[in-house]
Parts: sequence; structure tokens; C-alpha cells
Amino acid sequence: MTATLRLTEALIARPSVTPRDEGCQAMIGERLTALGFACETMDSGPADLRVTNLWARLGSGRQPTLIFAGHTDVVPTGPVSAWGSDPFVPTHRDGRLFGRGASDMKASLAAMVVACEEFLAATPQPPIDIAFLLTSDEEGPATDGTVIVCHELTRRGERLDWAIVGEPTSVEKTGDMIKNGRRGSLSGKLTIKGVQGHIAYPHLAKNPIHLAAPALAALAAEDWDAGNAFFPPTSWQVSNIHGGTGANNVIPGTVVIDFNFRFSTESTPDSLRQRVAAILAAHQLRPGDSYDLDWNLSGLPFLTPPGTLVDAVRDAIRSETGVETQLSTTGGTSDGRFIAQVCPQVIELGPPNATIHKIDECVVVADIEPLKNIYRRVLDNLAAQALGQQP
Repeated sequence: MTATLRLTEALIARPSVTPRDEGCQAMIGERLTALGFACETMDSGPADLRVTNLWARLGSGRQPTLIFAGHTDVVPTGPVSAWGSDPFVPTHRDGRLFGRGASDMKASLAAMVVACEEFLAATPQPPIDIAFLLTSDEEGPATDGTVIVCHELTRRGERLDWAIVGEPTSVEKTGDMIKNGRRGSLSGKLTIKGVQGHIAYPHLAKNPIHLAAPALAALAAEDWDAGNAFFPPTSWQVSNIHGGTGANNVIPGTVVIDFNFRFSTESTPDSLRQRVAAILAAHQLRPGDSYDLDWNLSGLPFLTPPGTLVDAVRDAIRSETGVETQLSTTGGTSDGRFIAQVCPQVIELGPPNATIHKIDECVVVADIEPLKNIYRRVLDNLAAQALGQQP
């Protein structure tokens, strides 16, 4: 059993359902402290939902800095009886390691730690700084986790150059896909106002569902942008519609529509808000009188084009696995959206994601050690780059 596998199992055994950390960061912190990292805990949030954050840095802050970032929290297990084994007892079956968080993302965290141990054993005075940013609030609201640490790092003026987030990005084999960006997420809660009344006397009422329908059709048909070489076109989707009193003879007074944009770098939150308002106005809907609209921006898009970090990662994957990795910006949001606001180059790289958040989440054991080796090779490549050498 490798050091990476042992640490992965030890982390899985901690039932760190969000926002609980259950000692995962302390376990990692002990390993990092032994390597010379200065470790700092930045807890945040209310006492009953306390979030644990770890910031650890090795180096003076005057050299280029690589951040390994991730989360120690996991999603709830669902019915334990549906699992083939206890979700918090790491279990091997058919070459796979089962347990909640196995692929999202405790294998990545273990691989990062062991990669640093091996790199520093071979390079005790590295020409780059190394840091870890860990949170127990990625799977939850993400309001007291990475974003809090990033604000503090900005206040301090910490130097940050590259970041690798250990999200499970691969498809069939570790390293076959990395995320070099993510779409932004902008949600809206639209309340269309009507007049409640008896369904048999529609002239005495105003049906908000009828008012909303043409505008919703126009919003659904709109081409928001064409995307670009890295991003698909921006999409607009309705997630929920709530209207009616429950009676079949009452015209409702309001209808509430929840929707979401997943938007590319070709659009901005302001441009999307303005275009929604224009479409509503074109259908005789006016803010305040006809509707209320509450917006929530949960993440801006970010993009790391090919350059120092992407090239170092591509080379590491190729050297370790022979795979030519695919760059992608698909999928949901991640804490990379916060890190990208304070660090110019951010990518996400982790094991295959086919079982994340599912019953019987697992990781192929044969994928774990190559992931560690890829992280190790990235460290080697960036160190060579810092010394003016080609990896």
C-alpha cells in the first residue's frame, strides 16, 4: 500500500459531511508542518455551522507560488443501506476504493500532500513557494470557505502565481481532461404580479402565468452569446415555477420563476441583467408594477489560457500517462472561481468523476498513484521554469 493510498483511506474514514472537517485538515496540517510549512487555521461562520479553513505556506513569499487547493468536506451519503459498504469505512472491491469523498476529493488531497513530500525530499530548497488552501465549505453554501481565505490573502498582499484545484475532472483515465476555466453562474428569482380572482370571471382578474408565458418563451429562445474557443454559448434555464393556490378555480395573484445563467467570458452579469430587463419590457412587463426580480451572482467565469501552468500540467500528464489532456470549461462551479480573483493562473485536475456524489462513490486504485506523480511532475516543471530551464 502506497503512502498516497494510506492517506486517502485515512481521510475517507473521517465523516466530514459539509461543513464539518472532522480533523482532516489537522491530519494534513501535521504532514505539512513536518515539511516546514507555516500552517494557519481560519475558521468562519456561526458556531453551529463552523467552517474550517487551512492556509499553509512554505517559503518567504518572494518566489513564485503554487497553490494546491481543495476541500475536505463531502456531500451527505444518502441512505447508508443502499451502499455496498459503510461510506466512511474505506473498502476495496474489484480494484476500486469505495467511500464518500473517494474521488471528490480526498484522493486528490492525499496525492497533493505526498507529491509535496517527495518533491521536497528531492529539492529541499525549491525555487518556488508552495501553499495549500483547504476548506470544509465547498459542498455547502461556499460563503465561509475559500472566499474568506482569498479575501484575507488579498488584504495581506500575498504573492500567488499558480493554483491547482483537486476537483475530479477526468473522464476515463486520470489526466485525460483538466479544467482551465469555468462558466459563471447568475441566478434570478422573477415574480410576475397579477390579480387573483375566480377562474370563471377572468375579466375581473389578471393571470400572471399568462403574462409570463410569452416573455419566458422569448428568454428561452434568446441567443445570449456564441461562446468562444474555450467556452460554449451562454445558456439560460428555468429551474422552478411556482404559481397557484392549489385550487382549480382560482386565478393566482403571482407566479414565481427561478432561472439560471451559466455564462461565458463573452457576457457579463450586467449585460445579462440588462438584456433580461429589455425582453421583459418588450412584453409589457415593468419592474415594480408588473414584476420583481432578485438576482444572485454566485460566481464569475474564469479562464487560464495555455501558458506556464497549463503547459507544465500538460507536460506532466503526458510524461506520466502518455495522454494528451483535453482542456475544458464545462461542468458546474468550483472554488476555482474565488481563487481566480486573486491568482492569475488556475486549473483543476483530479481523478475520474463518474461516481461523485453518488451511492457507492469510488476511485480506481490504479488512478491514485499516477495522480500523485502528475502533481509531483508539475512541481518539478514549475521549479525548472523558475530557474529558467525547460521542463
